[in-house]
Amino acid sequence: MRTIDFEQIARTVERLCVEACHELPPDVVRALEGAAQKESNPRAARILRQLIENARLAVQDQIPLCQDTGLTVVFAEAGSDVVVAPAGPGRQTLIEAINEGVRGGYEAGYLRKSIVADPLHQRKNTGTNTPAIIHLAIVPGDSLKLAVMTKGGGCENKSQFHMFRPTADRQQVIEWVAGVVREAGADACPPFVVGVGIGGNFEHSCLLSKRALLRGLDEPNADPFYAQVEQDLLQQINALGLGPQGLGGDTTALAVLIETAPCHIASLPVAVNIECHSHRHRSAEL
Repeated sequence: MRTIDFEQIARTVERLCVEACHELPPDVVRALEGAAQKESNPRAARILRQLIENARLAVQDQIPLCQDTGLTVVFAEAGSDVVVAPAGPGRQTLIEAINEGVRGGYEAGYLRKSIVADPLHQRKNTGTNTPAIIHLAIVPGDSLKLAVMTKGGGCENKSQFHMFRPTADRQQVIEWVAGVVREAGADACPPFVVGVGIGGNFEHSCLLSKRALLRGLDEPNADPFYAQVEQDLLQQINALGLGPQGLGGDTTALAVLIETAPCHIASLPVAVNIECHSHRHRSAEL
């Protein structure tokens, strides 16, 4: 067995929250630069260059990339041989350590706190950006992997789910996904990164679509069939002409990323998780 200190986990999550909100990942910056070079619409190209400059200034001045610093989503893979060393009452479990790290990160990084405790009634802000949404998996080994995503509300609001008939073909799925992006429009701050989950069941397909966003933008699906669907979808989405900030252009999406899972013979669940151009995530392994 391997013991990892509660404090070490909390400090790591705190650091990941700040870094995610201040530093756009290199693959996203490369995608924006490539899109700016290829963009045929002068206004769209100018907007893309402004997004690149925004990313540069955020790193230089250590300020948030966007005022919406998001709801914190954490994917944690805990080795079966890992034990968390408690640090006192209320500071014992992995979940508690992650939430303490989120609280610390949003305070230390001067990040906007955007979480309300009750979704429908009083909607009072928790003041800490907690609780985080935590997806925990137990895996073989003695390490702890943490992936932190700070997901903005505007793009999350435009995500959708659809249960297709099992007889649906690839083109029907492609057309529906492209329609979701069209409906998202300027409200979700394009250019997008589009996460797609296919298979599983109702809730698992949505989780797949969120997990897909953790892949590198330059990492196609390992299955050639789905890699081609990703390319076909990207082409169809960019043909919509929405462009950066919905003002027209060739670049409506930077990438489409698909994750799949086995599903019931009577089902074909598909979920789309829309991510804005401020695609913020960071990972660490302890």
